[in-house]
Amino acid sequence: MSIIAEKVFEAVKTLPEQQAAEVLDFVEFLKCKAERERIERRERAPATLDKHMGLYDDSPFIREELHERP
Repeated sequence: MSIIAEKVFEAVKTLPEQQAAEVLDFVEFLKCKAERERIERRERAPATLDKHMGLYDDSPFIREELHERP
């Protein structure tokens, strides 16, 4: 167990049951939030990859024109 986890555990042990339950609810909220953010990043990944690989639709450049030499 990490130092922070140990400190949280020690602090929660001294709380009344109802307040300890609120701490648990908050921890579960944070875990759900992190999971939602991870899923959203995964869903955005293909668009981000396309953008950085030059496949972005709004690009003002045309690949063939960039490689043409005068």
